[in-house]
Amino acid sequence: MSNNDVIDVEPIGGRGPAGGKADSLKTWGWVSYILHLIVAVAAVVPGAQVSIALLIIALVMDLVKKDEAVGTWQESHFKWRISSVLWAGVLYVATLPLYLLLYLPGAVAWAIISIWFLYRIVKGMVRMNAGRAVTA
Repeated sequence: MSNNDVIDVEPIGGRGPAGGKADSLKTWGWVSYILHLIVAVAAVVPGAQVSIALLIIALVMDLVKKDEAVGTWQESHFKWRISSVLWAGVLYVATLPLYLLLYLPGAVAWAIISIWFLYRIVKGMVRMNAGRAVTA
C-alpha cells in the first residue's frame, strides 16, 4: 500500500451504515462509468454516435455525489471521472479550429483525445472493480 492509497474502513461484506453508503456510492460510480464508457466507445468507433447528453448526465451525477465520497477510496474515482471529462472537453474545444479548418489533422487529434478518454474510463473501471482508489 502506498502513501497515496485511501483506506475506507467498513464492516466486512460492506454491511451496516458505512457499508450502505459505500454500496450506494459504488452503484452511482458504476452508473457513471457505464455512461462514460458508452460515450468513450462511440467516440472511438467510426460511425457510432451517441448523445453528449449521456456524458453531461454522468458529469452532473459525479458533481452532485462527490462530497459524499470524501475520505473514502471512491473519492478518487469521482475526481478521476470529473477531471477526465473536463480535460477531454478542453482538448476537444482547443482542437476544434484544427478540425474545422484542416479536417485530417483535426480528426487525428480528436481520435487521440478519444482513445485517451477511453483509456481513463477503462482504467477507472478496473480499479473500481478491484475496490481500489484510482491514481494518475
